Amino acid sequence: MNNTNDNNRPQEEIEITKKDIDRAWFRWITRSQAGWNYETMQGLGYCCTMLPFLKKNYKDPAELKEMVKLHSQYYNTNVTTGGFVIGADMAVEAEQGYKAKDMIPALKTGLMGPLAGIGDTFFSVTINTILGSIATYMALEGNPIGVILWLLAGFVKLGFARWFTHLAYAHGKKAVSTVSGALKKITNAATILGITVVGALVPSVIKATVTLQPQIGENVINIQEQIFDPMMPNIIPVGIVCFVYWLLGRKNMNSTRVIFIVMALCVILNALNIMG
Repeated sequence: MNNTNDNNRPQEEIEITKKDIDRAWFRWITRSQAGWNYETMQGLGYCCTMLPFLKKNYKDPAELKEMVKLHSQYYNTNVTTGGFVIGADMAVEAEQGYKAKDMIPALKTGLMGPLAGIGDTFFSVTINTILGSIATYMALEGNPIGVILWLLAGFVKLGFARWFTHLAYAHGKKAVSTVSGALKKITNAATILGITVVGALVPSVIKATVTLQPQIGENVINIQEQIFDPMMPNIIPVGIVCFVYWLLGRKNMNSTRVIFIVMALCVILNALNIMG
């Protein structure tokens, strides 16, 4: 009997079309978090994303079963930059087939961490902070463009995810390292811009003044107009932001507790006619 090692069996030529890549991208952005759990996190979502490709690439039921189990393992990264891993994975498996079984876990593990750091910082935090602040302020002013701007930002991120998937499939891991370097520079610039935008919005969004007016003899002292405004007109809003930032850094403190603390202070200080 002639025993053949399946891993050495030549890979049949499989044509991966643009439609296949788009299908994987669409399944990733719509299902990556659908099966999220504490054991494998995005593992089920990743497997669901790759399933049509796996069925096309592996005709042997045993190989298909093994690759489905492989892609159901622990995985977690940013949804937008996660397209890189999808594209690179498809490129490797399309070329090497079942022989890539031992390489794929290393590929996913090696890329998901750095891409999560870059994606979360740039797309989830920086972009959302900048555009969210601008859109919220415009919405508070009754400008509908704020809502449109927020929706457009979502579509732009979807476009980036699609581009990353196609780029990684076409150029493999080299594209990941090249674009990652560029994104780090953009992230640093966007972070500075975000801090500037949020800082400029503080006096516009937070309305707080000192209403306490103590009387010394016949003189009534307007603390806000006579002391704070000449020194720094918006010192109270800035002080509130600093106070909230300080609270968030305390142990056992979260955003929900901070909100209730601020609400309670607002009611008390207003009732005592100290601030309004």
